[in-house]
Amino acid sequence: MKVVIIGGVAGGASAAARLRRLDEQAQIVLLERGEYISFANCGLPYYIGGEIRDPSALTLQTPESFHARFHIDVRVNSEAVAIDPAAKTVQVRNAATGETYQETYDKLILSPGARPVVPPIEGLPNGRIFTLRTIPDTLEIKAYIQKRRPKTAVVIGGGYIGVEMAENLTKEGVSVTIVERIDHLIGPLDYDMACDVHRYLREQGIRVLLKEELKAVRKEGETLILTLTGGEIEADMAILSVGVTPDTDLAKKAGIAVNQRGCIVVNEQMQTSFKDIYAVGDAVQITDFVTEKKGYVPLAGPANRQGRIAADHICNRESAYHGTQGSSILKVFDMTVACTGLNEHTARTLGIPYEKVFTYSPSHAGYYPGGKNMSIKTLYAPRTGRILGAQIVGFDGVDKRCDVLATAIRSKLTAFDLTELELCYAPPFSSAKDPVNMVGFVIENTLAGLVKNFHWHDVASLPRDGSVTLLDVRTQAERAKGHIEGFVHIPLDELRDRLSEVPAGKPVFVHCHSGLRSYLACRILSGNGYDCYNLSGGYRLYESVTKDRAVEDYPCYERPIQPLGTVR
Repeated sequence: MKVVIIGGVAGGASAAARLRRLDEQAQIVLLERGEYISFANCGLPYYIGGEIRDPSALTLQTPESFHARFHIDVRVNSEAVAIDPAAKTVQVRNAATGETYQETYDKLILSPGARPVVPPIEGLPNGRIFTLRTIPDTLEIKAYIQKRRPKTAVVIGGGYIGVEMAENLTKEGVSVTIVERIDHLIGPLDYDMACDVHRYLREQGIRVLLKEELKAVRKEGETLILTLTGGEIEADMAILSVGVTPDTDLAKKAGIAVNQRGCIVVNEQMQTSFKDIYAVGDAVQITDFVTEKKGYVPLAGPANRQGRIAADHICNRESAYHGTQGSSILKVFDMTVACTGLNEHTARTLGIPYEKVFTYSPSHAGYYPGGKNMSIKTLYAPRTGRILGAQIVGFDGVDKRCDVLATAIRSKLTAFDLTELELCYAPPFSSAKDPVNMVGFVIENTLAGLVKNFHWHDVASLPRDGSVTLLDVRTQAERAKGHIEGFVHIPLDELRDRLSEVPAGKPVFVHCHSGLRSYLACRILSGNGYDCYNLSGGYRLYESVTKDRAVEDYPCYERPIQPLGTVR
């Protein structure tokens, strides 16, 4: 059997290695149009920022090492330019000589990946505006920084790569502005969870401009001028990071079925519309594990699994890809941002029933030094309590909690299951009631009717006419630092003795800092006949969101940090 694989990196290289492990006799040819067959895409920003110092560390396999270990015919600088599914041939162009030749196959695996989106903007391309997708891109950016020593940079696009680049450029001493066209950074997050990220980035000296779009680019002498929706800013360089699109021109020309977005359509065995042609990685359409809708989620983990599944099926092993749930994680200086499954924006857009809770839990036991709280947003099915999605923003321990919740989603666990999870505990690592257990307890209490929640976006619409009671149960010191207008103040520990100050027969809306003490207040009030509602996520979340909204009216808002260039 002869298998030709077009493209390496995560999907293609994984498929090649799996094929060899399953079939020692197969003839395997791996075609890669660039110089690198397997490299760490996700590590590229960290080489630019100096966290990774040796560029060779980014190369996971060389053609020589891959051939030595797996006896695979690796051909770099070899671009597949045409596929003939009927004749089962691939036309290959040698980049060094320009010559072309025909390669036959019994099975073909496409792993062309994705390419950066470059919008049709006046002034592009420009030698000072870079994209980041490959090792050559990385080396070009690094060389520019070392040679030109830029003082200012603009990152267009606030997704994962954009935020990582902002961090690493800052570490190189560059003053950075992030420009994002929607109202928050990191698209898989909901706005309310991204607000902590916005604040933290500003604290690190990064300027964040939301609801802004790049309209044009020009040079004035040695200065790069970027025209945005709300004005113009100057910079020495820019990174264009507005997303990727599947690189499927080759597949389209061969008559392989693609969807409207250009993604290759595949079945659970990764077969395309031609049964002997498979496709994997960032070029393929996926099925969302939670919503069961078709979509596009270019991630390294799914690409690796898809490559393995394609190889399994070629070797007559039962294997199927059961969908992508979008588990992802991001380092932002010392902060960690992670998410998995469904977010609220998608749920609303698709009309999927859901409820949500916000919890604020320490990374480990409070009495053990060094613990920091993490903010967790969890979506669940209203009737069953099945976990649909989670987003976590914090510092230590975010990764393992999101991994547990990702496992819960994949296993279709409910909040009741979360309460029973026996997770590892010692004071340096967790609490006896782990943050994941706490998510389960809060949802369980809500479904059981022990507490009714309201949310930060409900606060503004609460009546201030005396028809309801608005109650703040924080300490006097907490309230002195900030409060919500219209909420009367009775500290939790005084509530039982001051119940006469809470009018009977009226609904009571309660908040504390995080939602825990206000839950206790609701139990006290409910036990005394009151109809009580708890602010999920507490004042901390409310203040984070409302303050973020108040300050992001670019270009009017001026932050007390060194500004980037000039707003004209």
